[in-house]
Amino acid sequence: MRHALVAAVALALPLTAALAQEDRAPDNRPGLPPEHVFKMVDGYFIGNLKERLDLTDEQFTRVVPHVQRLQTDRRELTRRRFRAMFEMRRALESGTATEATIEELLREVKAVEGEEPAALRRDREAVDAVLTPVQQAKYRLLELEVERRVRHALSRAHGPGRNGRPPRDGERPPRDRDRPQPEN
Repeated sequence: MRHALVAAVALALPLTAALAQEDRAPDNRPGLPPEHVFKMVDGYFIGNLKERLDLTDEQFTRVVPHVQRLQTDRRELTRRRFRAMFEMRRALESGTATEATIEELLREVKAVEGEEPAALRRDREAVDAVLTPVQQAKYRLLELEVERRVRHALSRAHGPGRNGRPPRDGERPPRDRDRPQPEN
């Protein structure tokens, strides 16, 4: 299973960029369709639920739809926020930003920021309702592990950013013109 996750995570490189718009990164690099990457990561995650959480067959059958809804809602909210932030950056950098455009994009960002906590809390509560407290703890640890592995694979795939650290979410790697030039 560990090799399956490594392969899925290694293929997640286009994941964050692909969320920007359709199946293309902001710099127009082609990549795997995000749905393909999502299915691979979800397959690993759900494939490990029963064993890692010591679920009964009945619990597994009941919890999977709730886990899938949590993942879908999380991705949709992230996609909406990322798209609005991408459009805001593009408008500001191009010099074509108007107050109305920026206000509209900020409304979308703020709407997502307002919806996200309640939606994810509702989804987590549905998952928790099926699990014992020990299973809930194991579930959260599994989520953390998968998230950490995906981030690690993405940071390795993108390479280090400034100061040798991976780029932060939404941060672009430095361009050549941003790097100090040696003095002659």
